Amino acid sequence: MPPPSLPRASSFQYFLCGTIQLLVFLGYTMYAAWLLVFGFEWASGGTSPIDMWLRSVGFGAATFVVLSLTPVLAKWVLVGRWKPGLIQIWSLDYVRFWAVKTLTRANPLVLFAGSPLYVVYLRMLGAKIGKGVVIFSRTVPVCTDLLTIGDNTVIHKNSFFLCYRARPGVLEKGPVTFGRNVLVSEKTTFDIGTSMGDDTQLGHASALQTNQAVPDGESWHGSPAERTSTQFRRVPEANCSTRRRVIFSLLQLFNRLVLVVPVFVLGLASFLPSYLETGHLQLGALEFFVDTALVTLVLFIAGLIGGLIFVLSVPRLLNLFLTPDKVYPLYGVHYSLQRMMAGISNAGVYKNLFGDSSYIVHYLQALGYDLGKVVQTGSNFGPAVAHESPFLSTVGSGTMASDGLNMMNADFSSTSFRLSRVSVAGCNFLGNDITFPIGARVGENCLLGTKVMVPIDGPVRSDVGLLGSPPFEIPRSVQRDAQFDEDKLEEAKNRLLPAKNRYNIRSMALFLTIRWFMIYTATLSGAVAVSAHGYIGVLAISGTMLGFMLFSTFFSILVERSVMGFRSLKPEYCSIYDNYFWKHERLWKLLTGAPFGGTPFKSGFMRLLGVKVGKRLYDAGCGIPEKTLVSIGDDCALNEGTVIQGHSLEDGTFKSGRIVLGNRCTVGVEAFVHYGVTMGDGSTLEADAFLMKGEDVPENTTYVGNPAREVSHPPRDRRPAPLPSGPRHRALPATAGRSLTLARAAHGAHSPRRHKAVRI
Repeated sequence: MPPPSLPRASSFQYFLCGTIQLLVFLGYTMYAAWLLVFGFEWASGGTSPIDMWLRSVGFGAATFVVLSLTPVLAKWVLVGRWKPGLIQIWSLDYVRFWAVKTLTRANPLVLFAGSPLYVVYLRMLGAKIGKGVVIFSRTVPVCTDLLTIGDNTVIHKNSFFLCYRARPGVLEKGPVTFGRNVLVSEKTTFDIGTSMGDDTQLGHASALQTNQAVPDGESWHGSPAERTSTQFRRVPEANCSTRRRVIFSLLQLFNRLVLVVPVFVLGLASFLPSYLETGHLQLGALEFFVDTALVTLVLFIAGLIGGLIFVLSVPRLLNLFLTPDKVYPLYGVHYSLQRMMAGISNAGVYKNLFGDSSYIVHYLQALGYDLGKVVQTGSNFGPAVAHESPFLSTVGSGTMASDGLNMMNADFSSTSFRLSRVSVAGCNFLGNDITFPIGARVGENCLLGTKVMVPIDGPVRSDVGLLGSPPFEIPRSVQRDAQFDEDKLEEAKNRLLPAKNRYNIRSMALFLTIRWFMIYTATLSGAVAVSAHGYIGVLAISGTMLGFMLFSTFFSILVERSVMGFRSLKPEYCSIYDNYFWKHERLWKLLTGAPFGGTPFKSGFMRLLGVKVGKRLYDAGCGIPEKTLVSIGDDCALNEGTVIQGHSLEDGTFKSGRIVLGNRCTVGVEAFVHYGVTMGDGSTLEADAFLMKGEDVPENTTYVGNPAREVSHPPRDRRPAPLPSGPRHRALPATAGRSLTLARAAHGAHSPRRHKAVRI
């Protein structure tokens, strides 16, 4: 499908847009700083502890209300109602779009995803949402007036329904519609112009492309989605009245406004004035910097150890009150306990610390995972391991997960939830970005490709590979990858693994040192801010906030580039016990992202990080681990949730390669580009597509699906032929014809020739 056309923005528009965006950011930062200064001075002016507590409660409540309503008012003042159409990127209309998007996602109400308060927030932004709707996705849709959700619909986490998408030079706005009693599973994507009818279901790791519509009463899955007999609605309903929802929401507000925020404000108001009276805050004295370094170091170590004890103990206590396979109503005590358990046990700092090392398995076991007899590789799990309950997560012996494993322990309806065990069998390899559901039909010795949809019906698959959504079988492994098998032997691992562990420990120490240094510099920045008073204090606070963000970004860029000696990466093919791979793991641990998404400034930061970036890049939030292996041409559009990944870790063999995006390329929402890929000028990768390693995308073509293949027209609204009544064991006939070619592509990235994508 040819991209929509508007006049390309000029260099002056590009510069002017960036200038206005910077001014908007500075203005809102000063606004927030003024609220902080005014409220702190008022709260600290209390004459007694009770008076200060009451003032802290009032300040916390007022600040919460103001920061919650400001983005809503900004949306209605700057935009009014969103309507379908086009917005020229870098124009004044785009500045309004960016401002609304940025403010609405900075709203504290976003933290209430999974609560009725979050639904109320989306209604305030113009979304048409019925009764009994539950939304767990924290990715706030931007063009909310184009979003319609019927009664009793439940949308699981990690779902994208943005009501807009980016193309080179333009944004397209369009509707997304959900009927009544719709179930949307985890890790799903909805392009503009999509709809689901009443009593419909969409399975996990699936996507609807533009103009796809699910008819009433049907169940669909896949990317692009197609009809299936699989049932994803598996938890019975429970009694969940409106009164229950209201009481739960009020208790949430009470917890935030009366307990959490006032404690912080009261502590700061009590400590800071007395500290300032000591005269110790002397920015020109060396003693102050030394003392601050020692104090922050002690607090950092104490907080790290205390936090680890908290993360490993509190979820265990909460789990005592939750029974597996028992149906509980939403918005009650058990629901609150489950949400607390999931939030605490998914603490990112410890997964980032221990991930990609031998110590992640010990951390997960202490957290509650059942890992059986661990076959240690030194890279059993990446840092992005997620779950709803660690105590109901089982991973078999000899299994290795690359990164992005999401254990789907909980089933939710619009009124109830149930926790159940998720089991990954032994001797498997799991690629990136995999959501593993309850009741998965995957047995021993399987390879699960990146972004694969794990099946929940049909026979148990063993000794095969699974690829795509919906999945189809490919060979489990190829002979070429066996050249490093000698490194996997017990004798070789006993010799090489200790050296890898020593290297990983140094990487972990460097990770912690950098985190402490950032806390230290943040403390110094705060000292600069509080040393000023009155209106200058507002300027000082907003200035130090911006200054610290810039400093932390430049420092993180310096750290990331220094890992590889400020040299560009080169394509590699080696064992995970090779010294080069250990350096690459350190690079992953110290990765940084370029800030200011959706602005011209992001391109500059990406260039500093080593990405070869052309003119007028629009990047709404793309993750690029191997930045110096990536080249992006002029006027490209990278949508939200996209990944351009220059490596794979299949069965413990590390492979990396260059990725080239030509001019005017588009990478759709939640799309994934693997290593060794070349996208020709004007090519488009649609939403949720997986462009496999080694692919060449011809100029001006459109690729759709998981795995991606060329189409002459995007998927249209269609009713497929009726399915057989029995369970579906393999892929539908439309995918069977391409499985052999894709199996070769799945394992042939290092072949001298490239594999063309399959036409359908």
